[in-house]
Amino acid sequence: MTDTQAHDESHGNGLGARLNWLRAAVLGANDGVVSTAGIVVGVAGATGDRGALLTAGLAGLLAGSMSMAAGEYVSVSTQRDSEQAALATEKRELQETPEAELAELTGLLEGKGLSREVAREAALQLTERDALRAHAEVELGIDPDDLTNPWHAAGASFLAFTAGALLPLLAIVLPPASLRLVVTVLAVLAALALTGWWSARLGDAAVGRAVLRNMGGGAVAMGVTYAAGTLLGAVGV
Repeated sequence: MTDTQAHDESHGNGLGARLNWLRAAVLGANDGVVSTAGIVVGVAGATGDRGALLTAGLAGLLAGSMSMAAGEYVSVSTQRDSEQAALATEKRELQETPEAELAELTGLLEGKGLSREVAREAALQLTERDALRAHAEVELGIDPDDLTNPWHAAGASFLAFTAGALLPLLAIVLPPASLRLVVTVLAVLAALALTGWWSARLGDAAVGRAVLRNMGGGAVAMGVTYAAGTLLGAVGV
């Protein structure tokens, strides 16, 4: 392997962060597919009116995407606040007890397999270069220049859910009335097979089991909502 190839490889927290974002996108799309499919299939059990199906699907898409975005914003904002508080505490400790913090950093590096002497020298050099960054990365696992962004997380969740929700929505309103249900079920199951495969590959899990579990869950959701819609339609609700 050349030095250039080694340098171009992805390592550490950067790769983990990208994988986490990708998993979140896949799960968000999966949620959009299942929840919107459940809504439109349930309504299809009660009525074949295209306008009602479109209205219900759009309402589910907007409500779901906004809910996902708001939930992700709150969650990531809390995480960012915690990271900033931890950095503030570390900065104060470095100012008040620098020797104790140096000893702590030495111990952490030693715990990673370095000898006491090498760990001490590395801690001294890291401290001289940027003490806060050294403690943030080694002790807290935080990159001070790359804190989580709640707006990015909210936007990604909104887009992922919307992309997933569009599939069952279009599948239920575009085909002729006689084919709507079949096309929607097949399209949803195919999409769930894809997201199940993708999520399994990202997590190094068994692909077949993940795909079947994902498709089974979606099929149950559509079956339950369709049965409920059919029942409600039969009684004239």
